[in-house]
Amino acid sequence: MPDTTARPLEGVLVVGLEQAVAAPFATRQLADLGARVIKIERPGAGDFARGYDRAVHGLSSYFVWLNRGKESVTLDVKAPEGREVLGDLLARADVFVHNLGPGAVDRLGFGVDALAELNPRLVGCAINGYGSSGSWSRRKAYDLLMQCQTGLVSITGSPQAGARVGISVADIAAGMYAFSGVLAALLSRATTGVARPVEVSLFDALAEWMSQPAYYTEFTGAQPPRLGTHHATIAPYGAYAAADGGEVLFSIQNDVEWRAFCAEFLENAALADDPRFRTGTDRVAHRGELDEHVAAAFARRTGAEAVELLDRLRIANAPLNQVADFLDHPVLRERDRWREVRAPGGPFRALLPPIGLAGTVPVMGDVPDLGQHTDALLAELGLGVDAIARLHDAGVV
Repeated sequence: MPDTTARPLEGVLVVGLEQAVAAPFATRQLADLGARVIKIERPGAGDFARGYDRAVHGLSSYFVWLNRGKESVTLDVKAPEGREVLGDLLARADVFVHNLGPGAVDRLGFGVDALAELNPRLVGCAINGYGSSGSWSRRKAYDLLMQCQTGLVSITGSPQAGARVGISVADIAAGMYAFSGVLAALLSRATTGVARPVEVSLFDALAEWMSQPAYYTEFTGAQPPRLGTHHATIAPYGAYAAADGGEVLFSIQNDVEWRAFCAEFLENAALADDPRFRTGTDRVAHRGELDEHVAAAFARRTGAEAVELLDRLRIANAPLNQVADFLDHPVLRERDRWREVRAPGGPFRALLPPIGLAGTVPVMGDVPDLGQHTDALLAELGLGVDAIARLHDAGVV
């Protein structure tokens, strides 16, 4: 039997000088795999994501999502005493992840060269907005700014207006690339003995995800249009209203599906060979005319009837769920994907991480209260009771 208590990153010490989404998302993945993650927060206020909302027992939905399994240490890193504590911690650490404002870590004295001298085995991971070089390196960078700068907003939404993607997609992309970059750097350190610094920018992360529409635009001379729930280069592929008001999205991917759809769903087999609709390119070119036939067929059926027939035809489909529907999704329920996580305001359920690593279970530890682990960590670093009291009195912790 495999040892399901195994933790792949057990013994790895991670320090996160982090806030908001991107860096906390990366370090939470490391914590779920068993790394010890020390989260450095500002005394008094902490990570400003703590105040985004009060949805989860008085805590921010962002914060509980991003920070389970970490130890919270309050530390004024601008104070000399605070920098000294941070330096002592980094001298022992394996990974240092940070996403402060442009140039902040360098001004604190913990840039790439300084870290290499302090701890040659330390993997530093910098998450920034536009990269550390170039004229844009000092600009502030937030998720929606990245969605605008990369053109994502221009291809998202309705024909009348662009729209923000409903989750922090640039932050999440950067966090996942930081996570994989840190894992690659740890592997490289293990095999070569060299700790290589990692850098990920929000812009580069989302730019990678924009590659397909970028190629399409470059080589056709026109960017993909905004079509709401419809696919810009495949038709029919989108959501249509059923007779009972529900919406069902479906997709035709090949000629076999197209012919079955025409014969049984549209109840007009001849449309399969109509010159306007014979190929995928033809259907995209005559999308408006095709949509009239599709919309009429959906209007003859309830949402459940449409889904049942599409399933029978083996045509991919999905109702347009609300978030409440997702929370009760059978895929999550039947596969036992929920776990209870404790937080200062009370327990809540959290989804298992997507990575299923055979023989292990994710840690999914508690969400820390602000500064909950400060005194214990300071004592671990060798500070006595009086020294810790003086740091408290000075507002350093």
